[in-house]
Amino acid sequence: MEKKKVNLKKLLIVTAIVVVLLASMVGGALSDRLFGYKILDRLVPRNGLPSVITHQKILREESVVIDVAEKVSPSVVTVGITTTQQVVDVFDPFGFFGGTRGKTETVEQDVASGFVIDSEGLIVTNKHVVSETQAEYRVITEDSQEYTVQNIYRDPTNDLAIIKINASGLKPIEMGDSNELKVGQFVIAIGTALGEFRHTVTTGVISGLGRGITAGSPLEGYVEQLDNVIQTDAAINPGNSGGPLLNSAGQVIGVNVAVAVQSENIGFALPINVIKEAIDNFNQTGQFARPYLGVRYRMLGQDLALMNDIPQGAYLVEVIPNGPGDKAGLQVGDILTEMGGEKIREENGGLAKLINERKAGEKVELKVWRDGKESKVTATLEQFSQ
Repeated sequence: MEKKKVNLKKLLIVTAIVVVLLASMVGGALSDRLFGYKILDRLVPRNGLPSVITHQKILREESVVIDVAEKVSPSVVTVGITTTQQVVDVFDPFGFFGGTRGKTETVEQDVASGFVIDSEGLIVTNKHVVSETQAEYRVITEDSQEYTVQNIYRDPTNDLAIIKINASGLKPIEMGDSNELKVGQFVIAIGTALGEFRHTVTTGVISGLGRGITAGSPLEGYVEQLDNVIQTDAAINPGNSGGPLLNSAGQVIGVNVAVAVQSENIGFALPINVIKEAIDNFNQTGQFARPYLGVRYRMLGQDLALMNDIPQGAYLVEVIPNGPGDKAGLQVGDILTEMGGEKIREENGGLAKLINERKAGEKVELKVWRDGKESKVTATLEQFSQ
């Protein structure tokens, strides 16, 4: 009987020790998680709380987007258009019964986006969204204030326009540096999606750089070759045109300009550094005074050049009569391969970039490929203003 009592006593002692050890381990592990006592990693490895880590990551990404949206939205505007159109009575289309044929009505519609670059009412948007010279345009700010557009300054070489409204105290957007962009970089777009949903915020990444695209549609009245644009998978819809593409610091690094038809989440933006150069030019001259060669062209990349056994460069599809190119002897079908000793390459910004780096009145030497032979001509760039 005495022996059984001793064994029971030992069992109780061992059990108490085990309970104390387990409590110490669990308490130590919790303390480790709360206070960072790393020596306990040897007892309880740090691989037990993936859901907490994932949750922290999600919260950080959400807070970035929320912070950018709150910071930038006051600088983003909606661009609206006011037009008149003829009204036809569907029950009396030919006016036989004194119907409404020949009457007109005023139509107001949100068509695009833009962003403030000056507190006194200068706003950047795309040229193609304010292309109708007979229409009236208006700007709607985040707080639903409406302003009539007083002046529109259209850039002749980029799909860019600066519009002026009579306002003060607006919040200018902060400019970034598009030369420092990397594929895979996180980006945020803000704009009036589909011309209906104002201040829509979408996110994505930069999926390509240095793209060359043909923007617009003959049915819409404009087609334009754009070089060195940013490709992104952030959802950009009609109505986002002219709105900002932003980095995670809330700096604008591009101006949304186009979407790829029949695709999912392939959009394009003009690099902000091109815009900054245009704005500097505008601030100095009060207009977009640009060096002008007087040609329309299509960039030929390496694959197309190899396939057709021709050099890479700018293939001329039109030479403007009496323009600088025409005076220098350029012809439709010529391929410009170099300007001023620099090769003309799509991935380097194309012909437009090389022209924009020069000044009106400057003479440039062009290397021209025509009928299988290369030659050199000299053209004097002229000033092109609207």
